[in-house]
Amino acid sequence: MGAKLTKKQLELYERLDEILFYKWDPIGINSDCLGRDEYRSYLPKIFQLVLEGESPESVAAHLTELAKTSMGLSSQSEHDLAVAKIMIGVREYLEL
Repeated sequence: MGAKLTKKQLELYERLDEILFYKWDPIGINSDCLGRDEYRSYLPKIFQLVLEGESPESVAAHLTELAKTSMGLSSQSEHDLAVAKIMIGVREYLEL
């Protein structure tokens, strides 16, 4: 079994889930609550990258790769970088 998350880590995890759905949303489903869990399978790795202090560019590269390989979409690297910066900002805000 994995280690239990601290309260701040859990808050980061939940906020990253929200950011993926409402801000990243490469397939444009955030207006449909039925698709709410669409990006959750990507969350553990993204959480790990953000928590470990990876750079926004590294997190953005991962988001771009997910969109390209898992969803067959074209690159939106500027958007992915903007989203990654939001994610890193949340980690910094939570002082993790």
